[in-house]
Amino acid sequence: MTSASAPSRALPFLSPLSAAPRGPSGRLRCAAAAGQAGFFTRLGRLIKEKAKSDVDKLFSGFSKTRETLSVVDELLTYWNLADTDRVLDDLEEALLVSDFGPKISFRIVDALRDQIRDGKLKSGTEIKASLKRCILELLTTKGSKTELQLGFRKPAVIMIVGVNGGGKTTSLGKLAYRFKNEGAKVLMAAGDTFRAAARDQLEIWAERTGSEIVIDNDKKAQAPSVLSQAVKRGKREGFDIVLCDTSGRLHTNYGLMEELVSCKKVIAKALPGAPNEILLVLDGTTGLNMLQQAKEFNDVVGITGFILTKLDGTARGGCVVSVVDELGIPVKFVGVGEGVEDLQPFDAEAFVEAIFP
Repeated sequence: MTSASAPSRALPFLSPLSAAPRGPSGRLRCAAAAGQAGFFTRLGRLIKEKAKSDVDKLFSGFSKTRETLSVVDELLTYWNLADTDRVLDDLEEALLVSDFGPKISFRIVDALRDQIRDGKLKSGTEIKASLKRCILELLTTKGSKTELQLGFRKPAVIMIVGVNGGGKTTSLGKLAYRFKNEGAKVLMAAGDTFRAAARDQLEIWAERTGSEIVIDNDKKAQAPSVLSQAVKRGKREGFDIVLCDTSGRLHTNYGLMEELVSCKKVIAKALPGAPNEILLVLDGTTGLNMLQQAKEFNDVVGITGFILTKLDGTARGGCVVSVVDELGIPVKFVGVGEGVEDLQPFDAEAFVEAIFP
Protein backbone atom coordinates (compact mmCIF):
# COMPACT_ATOMS: atom_id res chain seq x y z
CA MET A 1 0.00 0.00 0.00
CA THR A 2 1.51 3.35 -1.00
CA SER A 3 0.68 7.01 -0.82
CA ALA A 4 0.79 9.56 -3.58
CA SER A 5 1.29 13.15 -2.59
CA ALA A 6 0.83 16.66 -3.91
CA PRO A 7 1.87 19.96 -2.33
CA SER A 8 -0.55 21.19 0.30
CA ARG A 9 -1.21 24.81 1.28
CA ALA A 10 -0.94 26.28 4.73
CA LEU A 11 -4.14 27.00 6.60
CA PRO A 12 -4.55 30.79 6.47
CA PHE A 13 -7.33 30.97 9.04
CA LEU A 14 -6.11 28.29 11.45
CA SER A 15 -5.47 29.92 14.81
CA PRO A 16 -1.95 29.75 16.32
CA LEU A 17 -3.30 27.72 19.24
CA SER A 18 -4.37 24.87 16.99
CA ALA A 19 -0.92 24.70 15.45
CA ALA A 20 0.86 24.57 18.80
CA PRO A 21 2.75 21.36 19.65
CA ARG A 22 1.42 19.14 22.37
CA GLY A 23 3.35 19.61 25.55
CA PRO A 24 3.16 18.36 29.11
CA SER A 25 0.85 21.20 30.04
CA GLY A 26 -2.82 20.24 30.13
CA ARG A 27 -3.64 23.87 29.44
CA LEU A 28 -1.69 23.82 26.19
CA ARG A 29 -3.39 20.61 25.07
CA CYS A 30 -6.81 22.09 25.83
CA ALA A 31 -5.89 25.26 23.95
CA ALA A 32 -4.78 23.24 20.93
CA ALA A 33 -8.01 21.22 20.99
CA ALA A 34 -10.05 24.41 21.23
CA GLY A 35 -8.18 25.84 18.25
CA GLN A 36 -8.87 22.75 16.16
CA ALA A 37 -12.55 22.86 17.09
CA GLY A 38 -12.65 26.49 16.02
CA PHE A 39 -11.03 25.65 12.71
CA PHE A 40 -13.58 22.98 11.85
CA THR A 41 -16.45 25.25 12.88
CA ARG A 42 -15.14 28.02 10.63
CA LEU A 43 -14.51 25.57 7.80
CA GLY A 44 -18.11 24.32 7.85
CA ARG A 45 -19.44 27.86 8.08
CA LEU A 46 -17.30 29.16 5.22
CA ILE A 47 -18.43 26.37 2.90
CA LYS A 48 -22.06 27.10 3.81
CA GLU A 49 -21.71 30.86 3.31
CA LYS A 50 -20.08 30.45 -0.09
CA ALA A 51 -23.03 28.30 -1.16
CA LYS A 52 -25.45 31.10 -0.28
CA SER A 53 -23.45 33.52 -2.41
CA ASP A 54 -23.64 31.08 -5.32
CA VAL A 55 -27.40 30.58 -5.25
CA ASP A 56 -27.61 30.87 -9.06
CA LYS A 57 -26.08 27.40 -9.40
CA LEU A 58 -28.78 25.92 -7.19
CA PHE A 59 -31.49 27.83 -9.07
CA SER A 60 -30.32 26.59 -12.48
CA GLY A 61 -29.76 23.07 -11.15
CA PHE A 62 -33.41 22.65 -10.24
CA SER A 63 -34.75 24.05 -13.52
CA LYS A 64 -36.53 20.82 -14.52
CA THR A 65 -38.29 20.49 -11.17
CA ARG A 66 -39.19 24.17 -11.30
CA GLU A 67 -40.63 23.73 -14.79
CA THR A 68 -42.83 20.86 -13.60
CA LEU A 69 -44.04 22.92 -10.65
CA SER A 70 -44.70 26.02 -12.76
CA VAL A 71 -48.27 24.76 -13.01
CA VAL A 72 -48.66 25.94 -9.40
CA ASP A 73 -48.45 29.58 -10.51
CA GLU A 74 -50.94 28.90 -13.28
CA LEU A 75 -53.35 27.33 -10.82
CA LEU A 76 -53.08 30.09 -8.24
CA THR A 77 -53.01 33.15 -10.49
CA TYR A 78 -56.75 33.02 -11.10
CA TRP A 79 -57.73 31.15 -7.95
CA ASN A 80 -61.07 31.88 -6.35
CA LEU A 81 -62.83 30.28 -3.42
CA ALA A 82 -65.31 28.37 -5.57
CA ASP A 83 -62.44 26.58 -7.35
CA THR A 84 -60.63 25.53 -4.19
CA ASP A 85 -61.15 21.77 -4.45
CA ARG A 86 -60.18 21.58 -8.11
CA VAL A 87 -57.11 23.77 -7.64
CA LEU A 88 -55.91 21.82 -4.61
CA ASP A 89 -56.42 18.51 -6.42
CA ASP A 90 -54.27 19.78 -9.31
CA LEU A 91 -51.67 21.12 -6.86
CA GLU A 92 -51.52 17.73 -5.17
CA GLU A 93 -50.93 16.06 -8.54
CA ALA A 94 -48.08 18.49 -9.33
CA LEU A 95 -46.38 17.66 -6.02
CA LEU A 96 -46.76 13.93 -6.65
CA VAL A 97 -45.27 14.21 -10.15
CA SER A 98 -42.26 16.00 -8.65
CA ASP A 99 -41.78 13.10 -6.19
CA PHE A 100 -42.73 14.83 -2.98
CA GLY A 101 -44.42 11.53 -2.16
CA PRO A 102 -48.04 10.78 -1.21
CA LYS A 103 -47.65 11.39 2.52
CA ILE A 104 -46.09 14.83 2.19
CA SER A 105 -48.29 15.89 -0.73
CA PHE A 106 -51.48 14.98 1.14
CA ARG A 107 -50.26 16.64 4.32
CA ILE A 108 -49.40 19.91 2.56
CA VAL A 109 -52.64 20.08 0.61
CA ASP A 110 -54.74 19.26 3.70
CA ALA A 111 -52.98 22.03 5.62
CA LEU A 112 -53.69 24.51 2.82
CA ARG A 113 -57.31 23.43 2.65
CA ASP A 114 -57.74 23.98 6.39
CA GLN A 115 -56.17 27.43 6.19
CA ILE A 116 -58.42 28.41 3.28
CA ARG A 117 -61.49 27.11 5.08
CA ASP A 118 -60.54 29.09 8.21
CA GLY A 119 -60.18 32.27 6.19
CA LYS A 120 -56.42 32.55 6.75
CA LEU A 121 -55.56 32.37 3.04
CA LYS A 122 -57.53 34.68 0.76
CA SER A 123 -55.51 34.88 -2.44
CA GLY A 124 -53.35 32.78 -4.72
CA THR A 125 -50.29 34.71 -3.54
CA GLU A 126 -51.02 33.82 0.09
CA ILE A 127 -51.58 30.16 -0.78
CA LYS A 128 -48.22 29.96 -2.58
CA ALA A 129 -46.46 31.63 0.36
CA SER A 130 -48.05 29.15 2.75
CA LEU A 131 -47.05 26.25 0.48
CA LYS A 132 -43.42 27.39 0.57
CA ARG A 133 -43.54 27.79 4.36
CA CYS A 134 -44.88 24.24 4.76
CA ILE A 135 -42.03 22.76 2.72
CA LEU A 136 -39.41 24.88 4.46
CA GLU A 137 -40.75 23.82 7.85
CA LEU A 138 -40.55 20.14 6.87
CA LEU A 139 -36.92 20.54 5.86
CA THR A 140 -35.79 22.61 8.83
CA THR A 141 -37.67 20.64 11.48
CA LYS A 142 -36.33 17.20 10.58
CA GLY A 143 -33.12 18.02 8.73
CA SER A 144 -31.76 21.15 10.35
CA LYS A 145 -28.09 20.15 10.76
CA THR A 146 -27.09 20.67 7.15
CA GLU A 147 -23.58 21.89 8.00
CA LEU A 148 -20.87 19.24 8.19
CA GLN A 149 -20.23 18.17 11.77
CA LEU A 150 -16.45 17.81 11.78
CA GLY A 151 -15.79 17.32 15.47
CA PHE A 152 -13.16 18.93 17.65
CA ARG A 153 -9.79 17.53 16.60
CA LYS A 154 -7.76 16.63 13.56
CA PRO A 155 -8.24 14.85 11.36
CA ALA A 156 -11.96 14.97 10.70
CA VAL A 157 -12.93 11.76 8.93
CA ILE A 158 -15.75 11.60 6.37
CA MET A 159 -16.88 8.22 5.06
CA ILE A 160 -18.71 8.16 1.70
CA VAL A 161 -21.09 5.27 0.96
CA GLY A 162 -23.68 4.42 -1.67
CA VAL A 163 -24.76 2.13 -4.49
CA ASN A 164 -22.94 1.73 -7.80
CA GLY A 165 -23.38 4.55 -10.29
CA GLY A 166 -24.73 7.14 -7.86
CA GLY A 167 -21.76 9.48 -8.19
CA LYS A 168 -19.97 8.49 -5.00
CA THR A 169 -16.33 8.88 -6.07
CA THR A 170 -17.07 12.05 -8.04
CA SER A 171 -18.84 13.55 -5.01
CA LEU A 172 -15.80 12.76 -2.86
CA GLY A 173 -13.54 14.52 -5.37
CA LYS A 174 -15.76 17.59 -5.41
CA LEU A 175 -15.80 17.66 -1.61
CA ALA A 176 -11.99 17.59 -1.64
CA TYR A 177 -12.04 20.55 -4.03
CA ARG A 178 -14.19 22.57 -1.63
CA PHE A 179 -12.02 21.75 1.37
CA LYS A 180 -8.80 22.55 -0.46
CA ASN A 181 -10.21 25.88 -1.57
CA GLU A 182 -10.64 26.76 2.10
CA GLY A 183 -7.03 25.88 2.86
CA ALA A 184 -7.56 22.45 4.43
CA LYS A 185 -4.96 19.69 4.14
CA VAL A 186 -6.87 16.78 2.59
CA LEU A 187 -6.06 13.07 2.43
CA MET A 188 -8.11 10.71 0.27
CA ALA A 189 -8.48 6.98 0.95
CA ALA A 190 -9.19 4.78 -2.08
CA GLY A 191 -11.39 2.29 -0.25
CA ASP A 192 -13.27 1.15 -3.36
CA THR A 193 -11.09 -1.95 -3.78
CA PHE A 194 -13.61 -3.82 -5.95
CA ARG A 195 -13.32 -1.47 -8.90
CA ALA A 196 -9.88 -0.58 -10.28
CA ALA A 197 -11.36 2.31 -12.23
CA ALA A 198 -12.52 3.91 -8.97
CA ARG A 199 -8.96 3.99 -7.66
CA ASP A 200 -7.74 5.52 -10.93
CA GLN A 201 -10.58 8.03 -10.83
CA LEU A 202 -9.71 9.04 -7.28
CA GLU A 203 -6.02 9.45 -8.17
CA ILE A 204 -7.08 11.89 -10.90
CA TRP A 205 -9.16 13.81 -8.36
CA ALA A 206 -6.23 13.89 -5.93
CA GLU A 207 -3.99 15.40 -8.59
CA ARG A 208 -6.69 17.79 -9.72
CA THR A 209 -7.37 19.12 -6.23
CA GLY A 210 -3.84 19.01 -4.85
CA SER A 211 -4.83 16.42 -2.25
CA GLU A 212 -2.85 13.39 -1.12
CA ILE A 213 -4.08 9.83 -1.42
CA VAL A 214 -3.61 6.37 0.10
CA ILE A 215 -4.11 3.56 -2.40
CA ASP A 216 -3.76 -0.23 -2.56
CA ASN A 217 -0.98 -0.77 -5.07
CA ASP A 218 -0.87 -4.57 -4.90
CA LYS A 219 -4.64 -4.79 -5.51
CA LYS A 220 -5.01 -7.36 -2.74
CA ALA A 221 -5.76 -5.26 0.33
CA GLN A 222 -9.30 -5.11 1.64
CA ALA A 223 -11.16 -1.83 2.06
CA PRO A 224 -10.95 -1.79 5.91
CA SER A 225 -7.14 -2.08 5.67
CA VAL A 226 -6.86 0.84 3.22
CA LEU A 227 -9.10 3.07 5.33
CA SER A 228 -7.30 2.18 8.55
CA GLN A 229 -3.93 3.07 7.02
CA ALA A 230 -5.29 6.35 5.69
CA VAL A 231 -6.74 7.44 9.01
CA LYS A 232 -3.53 6.54 10.84
CA ARG A 233 -1.53 8.54 8.33
CA GLY A 234 -3.96 11.44 8.61
CA LYS A 235 -3.44 11.50 12.36
CA ARG A 236 0.32 11.05 12.17
CA GLU A 237 0.95 13.72 9.53
CA GLY A 238 -1.51 16.35 10.72
CA PHE A 239 -4.08 16.26 7.94
CA ASP A 240 -7.25 18.27 8.52
CA ILE A 241 -9.64 16.04 6.55
CA VAL A 242 -9.56 12.36 5.58
CA LEU A 243 -12.10 11.47 2.88
CA CYS A 244 -12.81 7.72 2.76
CA ASP A 245 -14.21 6.24 -0.43
CA THR A 246 -15.93 2.84 -0.26
CA SER A 247 -17.09 0.32 -2.84
CA GLY A 248 -20.52 0.80 -4.34
CA ARG A 249 -22.94 -1.87 -3.24
CA LEU A 250 -26.59 -2.77 -3.48
CA HIS A 251 -28.41 -2.29 -0.20
CA THR A 252 -29.81 -5.81 -0.64
CA ASN A 253 -26.35 -7.46 -0.59
CA TYR A 254 -25.93 -8.46 3.06
CA GLY A 255 -22.25 -9.43 2.80
CA LEU A 256 -21.16 -6.17 1.21
CA MET A 257 -23.26 -4.14 3.62
CA GLU A 258 -21.53 -5.90 6.52
CA GLU A 259 -18.18 -4.83 5.07
CA LEU A 260 -19.26 -1.23 5.67
CA VAL A 261 -19.63 -2.08 9.35
CA SER A 262 -16.04 -3.36 9.33
CA CYS A 263 -14.87 -0.17 7.62
CA LYS A 264 -16.58 1.95 10.25
CA LYS A 265 -15.07 -0.12 13.07
CA VAL A 266 -11.48 0.08 11.84
CA ILE A 267 -11.79 3.84 11.37
CA ALA A 268 -13.04 4.18 14.95
CA LYS A 269 -10.20 1.97 16.18
CA ALA A 270 -7.59 4.06 14.37
CA LEU A 271 -9.13 7.30 15.65
CA PRO A 272 -11.66 7.12 18.49
CA GLY A 273 -14.76 9.15 17.70
CA ALA A 274 -14.34 8.81 13.94
CA PRO A 275 -15.88 8.83 11.41
CA ASN A 276 -17.32 12.29 12.06
CA GLU A 277 -19.70 12.01 9.11
CA ILE A 278 -21.06 9.06 7.13
CA LEU A 279 -22.55 10.52 3.97
CA LEU A 280 -24.82 8.45 1.73
CA VAL A 281 -24.76 9.40 -1.95
CA LEU A 282 -28.18 9.02 -3.58
CA ASP A 283 -28.97 9.34 -7.28
CA GLY A 284 -31.67 12.01 -7.55
CA THR A 285 -32.97 10.58 -10.83
CA THR A 286 -34.29 7.54 -8.94
CA GLY A 287 -36.76 9.74 -7.06
CA LEU A 288 -38.69 8.05 -4.29
CA ASN A 289 -36.98 4.74 -5.04
CA MET A 290 -34.02 6.07 -3.07
CA LEU A 291 -35.95 5.83 0.20
CA GLN A 292 -35.48 2.09 0.64
CA GLN A 293 -31.76 2.41 -0.10
CA ALA A 294 -31.48 5.16 2.49
CA LYS A 295 -33.31 3.11 5.13
CA GLU A 296 -31.11 0.05 4.61
CA PHE A 297 -27.83 1.97 4.69
CA ASN A 298 -28.95 3.89 7.76
CA ASP A 299 -29.89 0.69 9.59
CA VAL A 300 -26.46 -0.81 8.87
CA VAL A 301 -24.00 2.04 9.46
CA GLY A 302 -25.96 5.01 10.78
CA ILE A 303 -26.05 7.70 8.11
CA THR A 304 -25.40 11.27 9.26
CA GLY A 305 -26.27 13.06 6.03
CA PHE A 306 -27.18 12.73 2.36
CA ILE A 307 -25.54 13.86 -0.86
CA LEU A 308 -28.20 13.94 -3.57
CA THR A 309 -26.66 13.88 -7.04
CA LYS A 310 -27.83 14.44 -10.64
CA LEU A 311 -30.71 16.68 -9.58
CA ASP A 312 -30.06 18.93 -12.59
CA GLY A 313 -31.14 16.09 -14.87
CA THR A 314 -34.48 15.30 -13.27
CA ALA A 315 -37.84 16.87 -12.51
CA ARG A 316 -38.08 14.80 -9.32
CA GLY A 317 -36.53 17.33 -6.95
CA GLY A 318 -39.33 16.78 -4.44
CA CYS A 319 -37.45 13.66 -3.35
CA VAL A 320 -35.20 15.99 -1.33
CA VAL A 321 -38.14 16.73 0.97
CA SER A 322 -39.30 13.12 1.03
CA VAL A 323 -36.00 11.64 2.17
CA VAL A 324 -35.60 14.23 4.95
CA ASP A 325 -39.16 13.81 6.18
CA GLU A 326 -39.05 10.01 6.08
CA LEU A 327 -35.73 9.50 7.89
CA GLY A 328 -35.08 12.74 9.77
CA ILE A 329 -31.55 12.86 8.33
CA PRO A 330 -30.36 16.13 6.76
CA VAL A 331 -29.29 16.66 3.17
CA LYS A 332 -25.74 18.04 3.32
CA PHE A 333 -24.99 18.54 -0.38
CA VAL A 334 -26.83 18.46 -3.70
CA GLY A 335 -25.33 17.80 -7.12
CA VAL A 336 -26.70 20.29 -9.64
CA GLY A 337 -24.29 19.90 -12.57
CA GLU A 338 -21.16 18.31 -13.98
CA GLY A 339 -18.73 21.07 -12.95
CA VAL A 340 -16.30 20.75 -10.05
CA GLU A 341 -18.16 23.50 -8.18
CA ASP A 342 -21.60 22.01 -8.83
CA LEU A 343 -21.74 20.00 -5.61
CA GLN A 344 -23.52 22.62 -3.54
CA PRO A 345 -24.00 22.69 0.24
CA PHE A 346 -27.71 22.30 0.81
CA ASP A 347 -29.66 25.32 2.01
CA ALA A 348 -33.36 24.69 2.66
CA GLU A 349 -34.50 28.25 2.02
CA ALA A 350 -32.55 28.52 -1.24
CA PHE A 351 -33.96 25.15 -2.33
CA VAL A 352 -37.56 26.25 -1.77
CA GLU A 353 -36.95 29.48 -3.67
CA ALA A 354 -35.33 27.52 -6.50
CA ILE A 355 -38.34 25.27 -7.08
CA PHE A 356 -41.03 27.88 -6.26
CA PRO A 357 -39.60 31.27 -7.42
